[in-house]
Amino acid sequence: MNNARRTILGAALPVIIIAGYAIWTSNTRNPFFPSPLVIAQRFEELWLFDRVVSDVLPSLRNLLVGYAIAVMLGILVGLALGRVKLLRLLFTPLVDFARSIPVIMLIPPFVLVLGIGDASKLAIIALGAFFPIVLATIDGLRRTDPALIDVTRSLRLPWWKEITVAWLPSAAPSISGGMQTGLQFAFILMVASEMLAAIRGLGYVTMQAQLTFDSTSVWAGIVLLAILGFLLNTAFISIRDRVLRWHVQSRASARSR
Repeated sequence: MNNARRTILGAALPVIIIAGYAIWTSNTRNPFFPSPLVIAQRFEELWLFDRVVSDVLPSLRNLLVGYAIAVMLGILVGLALGRVKLLRLLFTPLVDFARSIPVIMLIPPFVLVLGIGDASKLAIIALGAFFPIVLATIDGLRRTDPALIDVTRSLRLPWWKEITVAWLPSAAPSISGGMQTGLQFAFILMVASEMLAAIRGLGYVTMQAQLTFDSTSVWAGIVLLAILGFLLNTAFISIRDRVLRWHVQSRASARSR
């Protein structure tokens, strides 16, 4: 199936849903469900480009910085727990306990300690994205082929080179899966943290619209969040497929057999 056909099939259901919603709203005057044309007009007034600098860019900056912190810490902690048995026995129960706590419930104490500025947002985003990445890293290290490790040890490579040559490349597909899940969590927590305690941002603007019963602005904010979430996930997949080209090609060849 070529890319054009995939695009058409992927867009068919959203187009049908939007068309059905447009037909339904054209026959009713519900103030909480404005027509797509009204939402598009409000989207243009609100986001193109009135609040891009003041709200969109700060939100995306917090998202990317918090996510980058989670990726670095998640991979480092995952390597430590996956490679050192003593650390794994000591800290894995703590990790399992901590990840069972909904991160969204930690927003109020984080705000009390760090304030309503960017620091609390970064901490919440980084914490939420951290756990999927660290768990995926540990799982990926466990799946590493023992024969590959035997080869590297027979060559008497230093420990750091063994990690970069054997362990990390072998665990990379699993780590990328954890990173993708972590990105989704980071995006959700970015919005949630701005809804509960903020003076700017996408979540803040959308929540203020909800509090004032401005349903059109709420829908415009939802549309923007959907577009940003889709673009972020698409960009991640593109980068992942480029970095892990060898893995993608091996899966494609395995399917064609």
